[in-house]
Amino acid sequence: MARHQLKALALVLLSVGIPGTGFAETGRALTRADSTGLQMLEDIQTVIMDLAEQAKPSVVNLFPIPSTGRPRESGADRPPSTSGSGSGLIVDKDGYIVTNNHVVGDATEVEVRLSDKTKLIAQVIGKDPDTDLAVLKVTADRPLPSAHFGDSSTVRVGQWVLAVGNPFGLDRTVTLGVVSGIGRENINLSRYENFIQTDASINPGNSGGPLFNLRGEVIGINTAIINFAQGIGFAIPSNMAKQVIQQLTSRGKVVRGWLGVGIQPLTPELAKKFGVNEGEGVLVNEVFEKDPAAEAGIKPGDIILTIDGNVVDSPNKLSRLIGTLPPGATSNIEIVRDLKHMILSVPLSERRDGAIVASLPQSRTEVKLGLDLQDLTAGLADKFKLRETRGVLITKVDPGSLAHAEGLREGDLIKEVNRADVATVGEFTSAISKVRRGDTVLLRVLRESRAFYVVLKSSD
Repeated sequence: MARHQLKALALVLLSVGIPGTGFAETGRALTRADSTGLQMLEDIQTVIMDLAEQAKPSVVNLFPIPSTGRPRESGADRPPSTSGSGSGLIVDKDGYIVTNNHVVGDATEVEVRLSDKTKLIAQVIGKDPDTDLAVLKVTADRPLPSAHFGDSSTVRVGQWVLAVGNPFGLDRTVTLGVVSGIGRENINLSRYENFIQTDASINPGNSGGPLFNLRGEVIGINTAIINFAQGIGFAIPSNMAKQVIQQLTSRGKVVRGWLGVGIQPLTPELAKKFGVNEGEGVLVNEVFEKDPAAEAGIKPGDIILTIDGNVVDSPNKLSRLIGTLPPGATSNIEIVRDLKHMILSVPLSERRDGAIVASLPQSRTEVKLGLDLQDLTAGLADKFKLRETRGVLITKVDPGSLAHAEGLREGDLIKEVNRADVATVGEFTSAISKVRRGDTVLLRVLRESRAFYVVLKSSD
């Protein structure tokens, strides 16, 4: 909506008056300015009504069919609020439908109810739990009304949006709202999160339905709400959805790039220790042998700043950027190593698992390290499920010590002290002896098969 239209809307609300606001004088005749503003408001209303009418036919109601459930012909008797029902969006006139993976569940067939009350049976073509998307396919005797995707990278906070879905079995319910936020992550709904947040009402049954802009373009697929909050819903951006849909329709699964590193966020203590700003990149705590990162020369302790020019400010962002690239693609990764910037070209392989993220509590108080240590033996390595043959094993952590507060525990293996390798208790002691009172100690620790960095503050 143009700025002058919003200004006209504000003027008409002030001049005509909103019930209960006291702005309008009772019985006052409309002036010419009032009439102009009211006409503008009605024009805007017409745009929204036309958009709703245009959008609704491409939205469908979905009812997964359990493998042990009732036969297809009894589907017409299924109550509209059946548990597991949801919404879907026709994205192709030939009958491809996108919805949420959690709507489909384990079903291989889904009953689809179109806007004209037609009931069809869809086959599940492919599912992607990592983004909570699934693609279905129905066969119809006519071209189906389909929606068009917009560019979610242009979405801005405050823009108007329309959510369409089937909450509580109420077919093709339309709600109007605004984009409340973009780039939302750490919601713990899926592996790759980059949600659009909206206050357009999204209720149970809306999952899998579209989020439209005022041009009638789909900018998101509604996926979740926060149950204990009002006006907080989330949608998967259309650009992410388009990429997943393309792969699911062409090969039935999503194949993603793989870098082969363990990563963790940069706490203020870690950022200071590595000479970068807090939130400036993510810390590599492990590099897996023979994987792309190792072959390209990435090392533990490197800070990844950007991937193909895109800023990396969280582990989630790194995983998402790498996951959007296909295996075989070469990614230019900017890192900081020992305060020096460099760019490495990394040919990616196919993802086999997600990047490992380790996080520990931040420092609390200045106390002694509180660690008992001994050299690693074969028996101890077996006991604590360590694949290493050398290192400094933590055999006891004093309760209340800084090491305890930072999450260290018996069986952890210390591999580095202040970026220097340590393989014996003697080497550890030598490295610690160089630390002055009040200095911080950066440890690289291995716990079973996972590595992480932690900062301890020394004291007497």
